[in-house]
Parts: sequence; structure tokens; C-alpha cells
Amino acid sequence: MPTLLRSFIEVAPESHFSLQNLPYGIFRPNDGAARAGVAIGDLVLDLAVLEEGGYFRALDFGPRAIFAGDSLNAFLALDRPAWRKTREVLQHLLAADTAILRDNHALRARAFHQQKEITMQLPARIGDYTDFYSSYHHAFNVGTMFRGPENALMPNWKWLPIAYHGRASSIVPSGAEVRRPHGQIKPPDAEAPIFSASRALDFELETAFFIGPPNQLGEPVPIAEAIDHIFGLVLMNDWSARDIQTWEYQPLGPFLAKNFCTSISPWVVTLEALEPFRKPLPAQDPPPLPYLRAPNDFTFDIRLEAQLQTAKMSAPQTITRSNFQNLYWSMAQQLAHHTVGGCNLQPGDLLASGTISGPAEDERGSMLELTWRGANPLQLPGGETRKWLEDGDRLTISGWCEGDGYRVGFGEVTGRVVG
Repeated sequence: MPTLLRSFIEVAPESHFSLQNLPYGIFRPNDGAARAGVAIGDLVLDLAVLEEGGYFRALDFGPRAIFAGDSLNAFLALDRPAWRKTREVLQHLLAADTAILRDNHALRARAFHQQKEITMQLPARIGDYTDFYSSYHHAFNVGTMFRGPENALMPNWKWLPIAYHGRASSIVPSGAEVRRPHGQIKPPDAEAPIFSASRALDFELETAFFIGPPNQLGEPVPIAEAIDHIFGLVLMNDWSARDIQTWEYQPLGPFLAKNFCTSISPWVVTLEALEPFRKPLPAQDPPPLPYLRAPNDFTFDIRLEAQLQTAKMSAPQTITRSNFQNLYWSMAQQLAHHTVGGCNLQPGDLLASGTISGPAEDERGSMLELTWRGANPLQLPGGETRKWLEDGDRLTISGWCEGDGYRVGFGEVTGRVVG
């Protein structure tokens, strides 16, 4: 692990937002317009104030303001050298032995906001959104339920990163309520479908990454260059209506079962912050085709967990724990495959991992798996049980990397189900 960096801002060891992290987000103070910031401890550092004061002038962003708007898209559209230099400037300004911010009380009063006193928004204008299906254990579990263990994986699953295009307009920031969707459902004993509110509402524990610089239409991104197009990661909950999905998904896949709401965490953790937690990507069998092979492909050691709190519970209960390393397909492979046909990705596009499940029963990333399609209900405090999510339930996903005396975390993504 690298040497522990120390800030003049007090940061508890268990805080997700250490000086090693500095995730980016869009926040709105109570007395102003939305703008960009980074999280440090319990505070948000206002990047628009620093930009106005000339603290990024040496980075030569050009004539337009990068951080004064209500999205990170202009910053995402730069490149990794610009992102790295910005991070270096911010870590220097926030370091314990740097007096620029530390001793300028007037500047500090303008530049820092309490996180509890601001409202977080989506970090980017998301033009397009794709959700992959990249966890082997999740795919095996779901396939086993419907086809048995000997036919659990479709023949193409280990050859290419499976995905579907989602609905960008219904992506919401953490804290937004989740309205139970309606659609066609075909009960097992019915001859015809009925129209109803979903009776099998589920969560999916996922991560997602934001695209930075674009590629041109018709020009695939080689896997060796894929990481240059990835800015950073967020947590994601791909809310899913399993009963609607069961009836509609053949032959073209999810539609209404997935497009009603997708929640993401507001802070984007950069690849630079995650670098100390990089791990080699495990060997893949069979070896992927050449366009999906990278000699030093990697994953990250990111701890993930989901908590459920019903309307009757006084405190949330952890119902599953997983890890980003449980993904079979890497981010570079996902991006390379997404563009191999010539698809042009844009700054702010979001590519999600799919449900991240581990090998153990308590590492499953959805109610579908945790209750085995409702056959084994979750046992909750006070005698409550859950096959699926009910109105009033709050589901929270959190994730972090554990360093030596610090964390690099994502905060959380949470949502409460309403009827």
C-alpha cells in the first residue's frame, strides 16, 4: 500500500472519502446553483470556487469553465493526463503541509460545504446506458433456476460480454424513491397474462463506469486503449420487476422490467484512486478471441454489500456481501466489445457490470438468488420475511476498498420502494 496521505481536513479512518480518494460529483448548496465538487471527509470542496480563483490555470483547460456547470461531462471529455494533473493539484491543496487552503479562512469559508447541508445530483448527463451480465456466479445461479445446472450458462456466455441497452432517462441519484412498476404478468396457473403492479420487485447489486473521451462512429476502441476511455466508477442498483421480466424477455430481452428506475451513487471514484487495489484478472476458459485479450487486464478489490430495512425495522440489516473481483469480464473487455462493431460512445455514457454475485449463498447480489426465486424467504428481525421487496422497504448498497489506515469508498446508493 502507498504512504498514507494526510489532509488538514479531519478524515476518520472509516470514512469513504479520504485524501487518497477525492471522488467527483455534482452538488447543489442550499443557496446556489449546482456545480462540481470532490468529497473529503464530511465535506465537499467546491471546484467552481477553485476554478474561479485560478487554481487550475496551469492545467490549461481552455477558455470555458469546466466545473461551474451542472454536470461533469466537460471534465469527462478531457483525458487521463488532465484528470491526473487535476487530482495532483487537489491533493496538494488539501495536504496537511500546504498552507494555500489551510490558512486562508475566507477561501475555506467559500470553498467547503458540509455534505449534510447540500443536495447531490446525477454526476453527468447520461446520453446512453448499457447493462452487462458479467458475473459468472449470478449467470450460473439464474440459469440453474430456469434450465438446471448442466445448462445454466448459454453457449455464448464465456465467449463474449452479454449486455442489453437500458433506459438512460430513468437513471436517478441515490435517495430517490422507487415507484413499483406496472406491466403484464402471466401467473403460472393462468392461461393469459394480467395487467398488475409487479409482485416480484427485486434489486441488483452492481457497479457502473462513466465514459470519458469518445470514440468516433465506425472506429472500435482496441482493448489496449480501452482504459483511456474510462473515467471512474459508481455503485448501481438495477431495480428489476422479475414477474414482468419473465413474461416479456423472450425473444429480445428486458424492457419494462428494467426501464422504470435505475439508481446510482452520486460520487464517481476515479481509476487513479482505485489503482492501489488493482488485481490481475483471473484466467478465462476458454481464452477469449484476440480482440478481447489484454496481457495485463485487471480487476479491483472492492468490497460490496447490500442492506435492507423494512418499515418495521429500527435499523438496516446486511443481507449480502460480495466483491468486484467476482466479475468474469473486465471493464476493458466490456468497452472493447461494446465498440467492436463501430458503436460510438460519448462522454457521460454509463456502462454497468450486471449483478455481482459471489460463490457463497450469502454473496448473492439479488433477491432472486438470495431467496432462490422466492422458495427460501429471507428471515428478518422481528419475525418478518421477504421473498421480494415490499412497499416501504429501503435497499442500500455500499462499497469501499480497504487501505492501510484509510478507505477509498463510494458512499452508498439507496432507494425506498413506494406503491
